[in-house]
Amino acid sequence: MNIALVGYGKMGKAIEEIALQHGHQVVLKITIDNTEDMTIENLQKADVAIEFTGPESAADNLRKCFDAGVPVVCGSTGWLDKWDEIKNICLAKNSAMVYASNYSIGVNLFFELNKYLSKLMKAYETYDVKMEEIHHTQKKDAPSGTAITLAEQILENIQTKKGWVNHPSNNHQELEIISVRTDPAPGIHKIKYTSDIDDIEIIHTAHNRIGFAGGAVKAAEFIKGKKGIFSMKDVLGL
Repeated sequence: MNIALVGYGKMGKAIEEIALQHGHQVVLKITIDNTEDMTIENLQKADVAIEFTGPESAADNLRKCFDAGVPVVCGSTGWLDKWDEIKNICLAKNSAMVYASNYSIGVNLFFELNKYLSKLMKAYETYDVKMEEIHHTQKKDAPSGTAITLAEQILENIQTKKGWVNHPSNNHQELEIISVRTDPAPGIHKIKYTSDIDDIEIIHTAHNRIGFAGGAVKAAEFIKGKKGIFSMKDVLGL
């Protein structure tokens, strides 16, 4: 399979290493220094594009991939205010996209665990729930896209919480997310239910970027030849 890497930072390089191990070819690498090379002609050399950039460029990059008729795996976060627009363009162009806030297989299992735990806990209002996420200092968005996904899952079930905030809060209706930026830290997400009697806590700790990169390559293998919009739940058959 021929892959275009839109974004060739630390994550892009990790994805390239895994892709080559799987026998794929990287036919295009787009960085901040060669954006002019992201043309329809160059994109069409690829079977799939993998897009890991930032919130300021992700939506435009996705549009270009759809214009080229190339399915895309998107791991950029912080751009979901444009989700409806991008989804409609993808469907109108009869293209395909996998979007996930996190491509780690472990994190996606953690998502399922978080949903199940929040369903159990909704009957026990004596517990309060709070979150913390820790990432490296180069991470541009806070809270992380993964933390937002986890928070939204909790809000679906814990009816006493009306929304999340990214700061300490004494308001019982707010789900507190504390964001910490320190090096080195590929990613830690903590969810803690606290009562006067005890605590219940689940934690996911990433040791490196290999899990994220491997999941992105798995998603690229999944989406080749497909049409529509998919998630890692589809990729993993969860």
